[in-house]
Amino acid sequence: MSQTITLYVDGACRGNPGLGGWGAYVITESAEHKLCGGEAETTNNRMELSAAIEGVLFCPADAKLEIWTDSKYVKQGITEWIHGWKKKNWKDVKNPDLWKKLDAACQGRDIAWHWIKGHAGHPGNEMADQLANQGADETLAKIKNGMDGAPKKKAEADWLLNDPFGLDLADAEDELEAEDALDAAEQPEEMPEAAGIPADAPAAGEASTQRPAAAPMHPMIVITPATVEMQGPRQLILDTETTGFYFQDTDRIIEVGAIEMINRKLTGSSIHIYINPKKPVGESENIHGISDEFLKDKPEYAEIAGVLFDYLKGAEIIAHNATFDMNFLNMEFTRVGFPALSEVCEVTDTLAMAKAKHPGQKNSLDALVRRYEIPQRDRTFHGALLDAEILSDVYLAMTGGQVSFDMDALTYADHAQGQTDRQAVQIELPLILPSAAELEAHENWVKEFAEKHGTPCLFAK
Repeated sequence: MSQTITLYVDGACRGNPGLGGWGAYVITESAEHKLCGGEAETTNNRMELSAAIEGVLFCPADAKLEIWTDSKYVKQGITEWIHGWKKKNWKDVKNPDLWKKLDAACQGRDIAWHWIKGHAGHPGNEMADQLANQGADETLAKIKNGMDGAPKKKAEADWLLNDPFGLDLADAEDELEAEDALDAAEQPEEMPEAAGIPADAPAAGEASTQRPAAAPMHPMIVITPATVEMQGPRQLILDTETTGFYFQDTDRIIEVGAIEMINRKLTGSSIHIYINPKKPVGESENIHGISDEFLKDKPEYAEIAGVLFDYLKGAEIIAHNATFDMNFLNMEFTRVGFPALSEVCEVTDTLAMAKAKHPGQKNSLDALVRRYEIPQRDRTFHGALLDAEILSDVYLAMTGGQVSFDMDALTYADHAQGQTDRQAVQIELPLILPSAAELEAHENWVKEFAEKHGTPCLFAK
């Protein structure tokens, strides 16, 4: 009778793409086996797949396998989506090399696939996670020692893809499902080839110091001009609303909002656009409150893409769970012939910052608002421009605070004048003199020192 083997598999990635690792915790009827490995430049999905492949290949072909993964991308891919991919001859499937390997490894085996809630304290899943991170650490050590010939790349913060709409979800399982929805989003729909990057577009990571020139304006694009003129790199605090979680499974952007900040001061400039997705918003209306009726006369993305791209390009994009917003923006721009926005902008993820600063705590936008005691706004619905305004307060608080959260009520000149008008504070420090007993004890000690050492003490008069 064949044995039953339990496998827990997991992947980890520090940056997406970036340094990654995979881990497989194999429990047989008589022993335990811990497998791990990694790659210098990979994605989280590839590491999840690699863990499953290596775990399956390690086990005897006649064993019954019970495989547990916290990635719905892997579980649904191998049990549901793969049949359609094969019929289409793997057309437009991302990571086809690994999917084919996993499919081949599973042929003729008795396998039951299960999803398990990640980071919930389950010993098997936690061990697989530790092994995945061990694989990443060992790969990084090899890179530093020059053992694998890989380019030396600085490890970036891990973008954990939870809470994509910025909700403070009470149920941790909902957070994980949102996270896995983004995992599954790596399966692309057919898109036109991206156009070349404009010659005047700054490279990614090179922040623009100039506001873009005005482009032909669609009447439903709202751009507010700056009320404070400042010099310095542009930062745009950005948020989007969408029809769902799956950026490559026909879900679309329906709202974009971004506000401009230079030298840690809001300039007053912003952009706000509603977009007709040409599909029903569905249950996402419960999140953002934007209905099909409201969007039916709004422009399609192709109509506003030029103006939006010109406003955003060259700036540092700051977003909460930036991977979610950038995946959608990249998809929308490339499908209408523009470069991916991430190619012409640096991106900062405040969710990754918050997880590093407050590990093990809730780090949704609402949770951070409470933690940093930021004045509340009505968030019955999640609007893109409203969330961008809230995120600007959160970002300033997380990165060192600011003089006032109502700072945009001041002009730059007013603030500078306030600095020069400050008066030096005069403080008279108290003088504490020794008592007579303390002076006598000191004199006795000095005399004893001289008698013992035959030389006067340094403190002798």
